[in-house]
This record gives sequence, structure tokens and C-alpha cells, in this order.
Amino acid sequence: MSDIIASVSGVRGILGDNLTPINIIKFTSAFIKYCKKNSKSDKIVVGNDGRLHGRLIADIVLSTVSMSGYRAVDIGVVPTPTVQIATEDLKAAGGIAITASHNPQIWNGLKFLNPDGTFLDGSQIKKVIEFGKSDVFDYAEVNGIKPVVSDYSWIQKHIDKVLKLKSVNVSKIKKRKFKVVVDAVNSSGSYIVPVLLQKLGCKVIELYCDGSGVFPHMPEPLPHNLTQLCNAVKKHKADIGISVDPDSDRLVIITEKGEPFIEENTITTVVRNILKNSKSKNKNVSVNLSTTRAVEDVAKEFGGKVFRSPVGEINVVKEMKKNKSIAGGEGSGGVIIPELHYGRDAMAGIAIVLQEFADYKGKISEYKDNLPQYYISKAKFGVKGNPEKILQKVISHFKRQNCRITASDGVKLDFPEYWVHMRKSNTEPIIRIIVEARNKEEAEKIQKKLTGFLK
Repeated sequence: MSDIIASVSGVRGILGDNLTPINIIKFTSAFIKYCKKNSKSDKIVVGNDGRLHGRLIADIVLSTVSMSGYRAVDIGVVPTPTVQIATEDLKAAGGIAITASHNPQIWNGLKFLNPDGTFLDGSQIKKVIEFGKSDVFDYAEVNGIKPVVSDYSWIQKHIDKVLKLKSVNVSKIKKRKFKVVVDAVNSSGSYIVPVLLQKLGCKVIELYCDGSGVFPHMPEPLPHNLTQLCNAVKKHKADIGISVDPDSDRLVIITEKGEPFIEENTITTVVRNILKNSKSKNKNVSVNLSTTRAVEDVAKEFGGKVFRSPVGEINVVKEMKKNKSIAGGEGSGGVIIPELHYGRDAMAGIAIVLQEFADYKGKISEYKDNLPQYYISKAKFGVKGNPEKILQKVISHFKRQNCRITASDGVKLDFPEYWVHMRKSNTEPIIRIIVEARNKEEAEKIQKKLTGFLK
């Protein structure tokens, strides 16, 4: 049996290997111990994405919560952002989203939420892991065990909140009568995404939305996993294709040509729409260090300022709160709109990009062509020694050159015409290298030069 993976993403493992009933109970109990020290509420919200066997894990979690003396609120099969919204709105002590995000079917896990619906940060999850290792937990006596409360209204509440966003003009979107093909990998987006689109006046063609939990392809919404969606968009002569990952926090768009809109363009489109429609003097935006420079270009157009954080949702959220940003997210298709909640939310992303496309009036591919044009190249560099020492050598080499160096998350080198971000992996002996330049040829040339330098 391999060790369960514990990180800022919660705990994650393989069913039948390290994700056992014992480990599920142990980490749920450890989280409850954390909640007892940080909140007086007696509620803990529990929901799971649509992958197979999620309900089995949910039953174990719900029983553990109840036997710990808490009122477990079961909100059913829902997107992770729905669990975040419910946790915050119910003023719960915390929340548990049962999901392995975009990982393959054999994986599942637990993501832990603070009372405000945000994920635990590094120091907080470290405390939960320490509680888990101590193996000392408090359970309720027989009269203190509380029954599970089922509340399956949160998908509808989530939809209603999205439709009320200030940037979303429902009647204007309805007039466009978008034809949309949806690939929800038969998971948590199977119901909420088509219903939201119908509320926005779209004609919806459901590709993989049966809610069975059986993934029809690898679940991470990358271009090579979405060929069927691309073909379906062309076949049905649709205006747009939409894909979400199993827990529906990431949004990927396909143009009417059956081609990727590109995830970095998603956050750029959202930022443009939010800043364009904001009547506030505050036009701050926060994204991570690896997100496209196009966000700065768009923000500048509307007098906005961009702040950058280390990679990771909770890091972006902290930066957004610090700078009171009105929009943010990550280039992987993660859109964060604090007006709704502080978390990546594909539903918010869907409504806002459709609003922007409705305002534009042209085709999606034409809109894409009018965005600032950049190309991102990604590579891995195998490391035999200490990756931190290598990154320090990078800093020493480049500190006298014409670039701005940021060392809060690996090393980022900002040159006038391009940038490079190098980060060590937490799970493999590699350094990840991300390069953004004006075109593919430049990005790959820089990537090759850097790899040679590292060698």
C-alpha cells in the first residue's frame, strides 16, 4: 500500500490501495478536530462530485461527522464550488468536498473548507495532517450523535446566484440564442451546466451529461482529451463547446470551428468583461505567476492593476482578498469572482464568457483572434540533485540581466518580450518550465535555450 497524498489540495488516494475506509475516517476525524478549535458552529457540509463510488465515501464521511457530534449537512452530488457556497452561506464550521478533481477514475479524495468556503492553506492543512497522525480523536456519546440532514437544493441556489451576478445580463444573452455542446464527463456538471445554459436561453446539446460517473475519456479538460467535443461542435454547427472537469471548477471552451479557445484566453475574457462592466474605481485583478500576460494587457485597457500570487487556488484567493480584487483566477480555466464566492467556479465562468460573447456579437473564433496574442510552452527538466540549488543558480545567473525576478514560487523571470516560470515539482524529481512569448517559434526557442542552460 502506498502512502496517501496529503497537500494543500486535501488528501487524495487510490480506491482499493491507500484510500481506505480507515484513512477516510482518520482524516475526516482530524478535520473535525481542526473545526472544533476554529469554529463554534455545529454544522459541517458534505458533497461529492459525480465520479464512481463517491457516494460510498460520502456515507463514511457523513457517519463520521455525525458520530463526532456535528450536524452533517449532505448536499448530494454537486460541483466543488457548490460545496464552497453552501459552507459559507450555512455558516458551517467547515465543509468537505469529496473529489479527485481531474484525476482518473481510480482516484478520489477529500478537500477541506474553512467556514468562509475557502480551501485550507498550507499551514492549516498541515495542522489537519498532524491531527491525523496523532490518531487521537473525540467522538460523541450516544445522546450527542446528531442525525444527517439532507439538503439537495444547493445546485438551484448556485444557479440563481450566478444569474444575479452584476456582469450578467440574462436577457441580452438570451437574444444571442447560443447553440452549445456540453461535455461534463458524466460527472457533477451533468445537471447544473445544461440547466444554467437553458436559463441563459441557449440550445443545449448534451454530449456526456448522464451523471453516471463513468468517464468517457480522460477527465482532465485538455485539448487531446476533447476531440469528441470538438467534432460534435462542428457536426451540430454549434456556436460554442463547453467542457468542465469532474468537480466543475475548471472551464474549457471550444470555438465554432471545433478548435480550443485556449484556457489562458478564458481568464483574459472574464477579466475584460468584469472590468468593462465595473462601475467601481477599484479595478484590481489577481492571478497566479504562471497565468498569461494578456491579463495585464486587458487590465491596462480599462485602468486595472494586476497582482500575482504563487500557483494554487488558495494562494490566488489570499492575493485577491489582500488587494480587494474584483476578479481573478488561474490560466488553467479557473475563474474566481468574489461577488459570488472565493473559489474557482466554472458556472460563473460560463455566464460571464457568454455575456462577453453576446456583447461582441461576432463568432467565438473571431473574438479569440482579437485578444492579445501569446503562446505558452511547457516542459519538464529531470533533476538528479537538489532542485532548490539549481533554481538559486538560475537567480544568480539572471539577476544582472534585463529582467524582473520573482522568487515567491520557484523562480519567475519577467523579460520585456517574454517570461519564464520555473518551479520544482512536489511529487517528482523535476523542474517544470513554463515560457510565454509572442508566438510558438519564440517560446520554443527560449524553452530550448533554457533547457540547455539547465543541463
